[in-house]
Amino acid sequence: MKYHNMHRSTLRLCTLVVLVAVLCLDGACALIETDHQQPDLTRDNTLVLFDTGPLTLDPALSQDTSSHLYVTHLFSGLVALDEDMRPVPDIARQWSISDGGRVYTFRLREDVRFHDGKAVTATDFKYSWERACRPETQSPTAPTYLNDIVGVDEMLAGDADEIAGVRVVDDYTLEVTIDAPKAYFLAKLTYSVALVVDRANVESGREWWRQPNGTGPFRLSEWREDELILLEQNDLYYGEKARLDYVALYLWGGAPMQMYENGEIDVTYVSLTDLERTMDETNPLHQELQVFPELSLTFIGFDCTSTPFDHANVRQAFCKAVDREYIVSQLLKDSVCAADRILPPEMPGRSQDIEALDYDLDEAIALLAEAGYEDPSAIPPLVIRVPGQGGSVAAWLVSILWQWEQELGVETEIVQVESDAYWYRPGEEKGDMFLFGWVADYPDPQNFLEVLFRSGTVNNYGGYSNAEVDSLLAEAAVAQESETRWDLYRQAEQLIVSDAACVPLWFSMNYVLVKPYVRDYTLSPLGIPQLADVWMDR
Repeated sequence: MKYHNMHRSTLRLCTLVVLVAVLCLDGACALIETDHQQPDLTRDNTLVLFDTGPLTLDPALSQDTSSHLYVTHLFSGLVALDEDMRPVPDIARQWSISDGGRVYTFRLREDVRFHDGKAVTATDFKYSWERACRPETQSPTAPTYLNDIVGVDEMLAGDADEIAGVRVVDDYTLEVTIDAPKAYFLAKLTYSVALVVDRANVESGREWWRQPNGTGPFRLSEWREDELILLEQNDLYYGEKARLDYVALYLWGGAPMQMYENGEIDVTYVSLTDLERTMDETNPLHQELQVFPELSLTFIGFDCTSTPFDHANVRQAFCKAVDREYIVSQLLKDSVCAADRILPPEMPGRSQDIEALDYDLDEAIALLAEAGYEDPSAIPPLVIRVPGQGGSVAAWLVSILWQWEQELGVETEIVQVESDAYWYRPGEEKGDMFLFGWVADYPDPQNFLEVLFRSGTVNNYGGYSNAEVDSLLAEAAVAQESETRWDLYRQAEQLIVSDAACVPLWFSMNYVLVKPYVRDYTLSPLGIPQLADVWMDR
């Protein structure tokens, strides 16, 4: 899953989300106009948030953290990830696996309803997945998260009208056949593209997702462009009901930290500017600080298909000319962990035995010479594309480019690209180099190593290709023993790091201030707040 709005904060490289209260001092509430009965937006039953809003609420199109915040609360799927990040039943009450791990038979709950009260059946899942795989849908995620199912590739190519590996046995039984036994298949089904949508809702109009008829713990009550999104508890929800009646998200307004300190908001992410004082144990804010690890990687990617980065020595030189420890300790104030590899620290199966490309200017210059650049100034000016606008560039990025220019003698230029275009058309916006952030969709090395670096994958924007890496990843995909899988992924990661497929920068942490009366506010390792669990203790 891609980070969105990376330029907003070096601590939270995705959309800033803060809980914000807009209540009058006497306890009365500023009511929000809706087309139906006015909700009772009091502090006792409503969590009010500040946000920048989603790019889409269509599960087949959502691929960024800002949209996922909403999609994961409005829709649901066959399986979900529990607090330990393990697949557990959701709309599927149980499943069985047969044919050597290739056939999954899901038995659905019979009490699941869309928000309008219509029953959810196996046919709805078949429709949802096939709709995502139709070429006209242009889903950027179906090729990655549904591709293990037999017949998906053919449908994506326009060579089939249905997915051969999906069969409706009866109203509440769905049979799914995959191309080979894969230990991570169930985890893939927790991703947004596998969530169920209502066919009538989708066919109601091009922007149907502005009035989604989902199945999640919240329903969309109101959406005013650039002003307000109001989520309401779904009283038809089949699982444990959300503990809040409403979540109101006010869009594009206010200075979150100032609002928090003024008592106007309940939760805020801590920016780098405010980190030092919130970490100070003598500051009252420190008692309200919570830190959440995140399974994520921020890196600089190369266009590996074009000069000069089609040469491994050049990529290695650029990696070795980045002083990560200085950037993390001096510029980012140790708010993140320096990354010298691909897999985040909390990733299952992560090896400690990866040989990194450490900072070494002499070796970097020697590597350029070996690649034919005894005079590095012979390399044409290089363009690095980053999301953002307005010309403001983070100090840490300026530092990296300064190192390359002053110490390697390579001229660089920053080109900012409007965020929506950057994240949804990254292949068109990559330049010679590009800034990228990836947060796990499920806790498996495959979600980083294969999704980002196997030849030809949708998210391999730099065009990196290594036949040995591809072979190891293919072998790991079907290995059934965990230790065997971990060792194969270790070998693949070592090759990717040694080959300098990218410049790993850091693994993120989320620093959040939470008022004492906000209970059970948590961020999953995937970086998404679990709003259905939140309750107010006033």
